[in-house]
Amino acid sequence: MKFIVCDSYEEMSREGAAIIAELMKKKPDCLLGLATGSTPVGMYRELIRLHEAGEIDFSAVRTYNLDEYYPISPENEQSYRYFMNHNLFDHVNIKKENTHVPDGSAADPDAACAAYEAEYQATGGADIQVLGIGQNGHIAFNEPEEKLYAATHVTGLTQNTIEANARFFASVDEVPTRAMTMGMGTIMAARKIILLANGKNKHAAVEAMKEGRITTAVPATLLALHRDVVVICDREAYHG
Repeated sequence: MKFIVCDSYEEMSREGAAIIAELMKKKPDCLLGLATGSTPVGMYRELIRLHEAGEIDFSAVRTYNLDEYYPISPENEQSYRYFMNHNLFDHVNIKKENTHVPDGSAADPDAACAAYEAEYQATGGADIQVLGIGQNGHIAFNEPEEKLYAATHVTGLTQNTIEANARFFASVDEVPTRAMTMGMGTIMAARKIILLANGKNKHAAVEAMKEGRITTAVPATLLALHRDVVVICDREAYHG
C-alpha cells in the first residue's frame, strides 16, 4: 500500500486524476471503477478539464460504479446515476451505454445485483477502482460488520447513515433504507485501486489502514491484501 500525502484537497484531486489520465492515454478502452460522494468530485472536475484541454479521450472508456440507493429512480437528483451524469458523464465524450450504475429502480434488487456482479466479472475487473472511505472505514456500502459479503448485494442502511444522508433529501422519510453495493471481493478484483481521503474526520480510518492489521470492523483494512493500492490523502487525514 502506497501513500501519497498532499497539501490540499485540490492537490489530492489532481494526483488522482493524473493516475487515471495516464491509464487512459496508455489504454483508451480502459475500464474504470468509479465512486460517488463529495471526495471524488474534485478529481472528476480535473478529468473534465483534461478532456476539454484535449489531453484525454473518453470515447472508448467503460465505467462501473460501486453502489446505488434502493429504491430510487435514476432521474432522482439524489441517485448515484444522476450524480455521475451531473459530475462527470454529461461533460465528457463518454458513451452512456458504456457507463454502468446498479439499477436502483429494479423490481427484483437481488436479481439485479447478481446480474450486475456477473456482468462486471465478465469484464475481468476494473483497470483502476476509485474509492472513498467512510469515517468508520466503510468502503462503498460495506459497513463494519462481523461478516462481509464478497459479491454485489443488497444491504440495509444504518440509522446513522440514514440520518447523515437526510440533509440531501426533503425529509428523513425520503431517504432510502437500503442500497445495492459491490462487495469487498468485487472491489478487490480491480487491477489497481486508488483511495481518496481528506480531512481530519478521516484520520482514524486512514490510520487503521497504515497499521496493516486486517479486520472487518474497518472494511478498508482488507485493502492490505491487494497488490496495488495507492492512498491519496491530505495531511489532515494522514497525520490527524
